[in-house]
Amino acid sequence: MSDLLPGTTPSHPEPATLLTSDGVSIDAALLRGTATRPVAIAVANGFTGTWRNPGSRMIARSLLAVGDVMVFDFRGHHSSGGECTVGDREIHDLEAVVGHLRGLGYTRVATVGFSMGAAVAVRHAGTFGGVDAVVAISGPSRWFYRGTPRMRLLHFGVEKPAGRWFLRTARRVRVTDREWDPVPPDPTELAAAIAPAPLLVVHGDADAYFPVEHALRIHEAAREPKELWIEPGMGHAERAMTPERAERVARWLAARLDGASGPAPEGK
Repeated sequence: MSDLLPGTTPSHPEPATLLTSDGVSIDAALLRGTATRPVAIAVANGFTGTWRNPGSRMIARSLLAVGDVMVFDFRGHHSSGGECTVGDREIHDLEAVVGHLRGLGYTRVATVGFSMGAAVAVRHAGTFGGVDAVVAISGPSRWFYRGTPRMRLLHFGVEKPAGRWFLRTARRVRVTDREWDPVPPDPTELAAAIAPAPLLVVHGDADAYFPVEHALRIHEAAREPKELWIEPGMGHAERAMTPERAERVARWLAARLDGASGPAPEGK
């Protein structure tokens, strides 16, 4: 990635606590490169993920070739407040991150989401707009999918008291016991509203949670500009990301955000 931008060694993460529009505190951190740029990328983890995981940190470092990177934990996860709603109210978490980056002076902001975070990134862009590119990796196209053993186990985890207890004690994830009311629009219902921002849909053909059909449905529902990558041998979400895949995503973003202009963010 050195051909994109010299000097992308990350700084130490700068911690931040953000407040969502519905009053939930979000644990976040900003990683800055050595160069001054008006571009920022928000990275949204999958369910049970955290920005402190080595895999998530590797992805963030790769994206520093394009712009500064804000990582965060969704509500109900680790040090963030509230309870996880498994893809519903989490769009307000991502909106708080994007709004914070805009407030710092970044003039181009992209979102990159994994699994649940991919669904949130698609729904966020389709609901609020305000982003210049979206990358959805290993995301579901519709709710309540139970077609794989992994997803049946996940549903047990979020729907049953014993499952929620396990998630709370073993994974530091607090899941709400309330059913969705109303059921939020699924990613395919909002994918078309992302345009004119470009959308990249990435999915592995060895994903044990969601088969490739989900990526095809999201891509088909979206309007141009859009792109679809079906990755041979790739599994699910952050754990399936290699440095090479992360760098390819960074190159895709760089090609679409290189028109960035405007003042440098505060503190740079």
